[in-house]
Amino acid sequence: MMKKLISVLFIGLFALTLSAQEKSAKIEFEKDVIDYGEIAKGSDGVRVFKFKNTGEVPLIISRVYSSCGCTIPKQPDEPVKPGENGEISVKYDTKRVGPIRKTITVYSNAETPTVALKIKGRVLAEGESSSGDESVLTKKAVGPVNN
Repeated sequence: MMKKLISVLFIGLFALTLSAQEKSAKIEFEKDVIDYGEIAKGSDGVRVFKFKNTGEVPLIISRVYSSCGCTIPKQPDEPVKPGENGEISVKYDTKRVGPIRKTITVYSNAETPTVALKIKGRVLAEGESSSGDESVLTKKAVGPVNN
């Protein structure tokens, strides 16, 4: 009789442990890459990654880290409840001319605890056209002259 009681308790505890492990936060981003395209030097560098907690427990974002000091991410201050939406804003320093290729890493209590987000694009120099053709012609025309 005692063996049956212990077996039933053990099985019940095991089943409870399994069901507790199944509940987790899940983070689903609308996009994991934001393309700035070609933007002017000094223009607005703020973009937003939108996500939803599709899990069953509150999502806690513990850290958002950028691969470069030129990119400043801002994470939610509070946990995101199941079914609710959240945002991670990213500000890129558009005073830096040239290509944008940065990674933002999100650490959380989600089922997938680490997610890599990316931003890409190009900051144009002052006077550079967005097509790029004009600046290439100008650079070639201004180059050294052979006499």
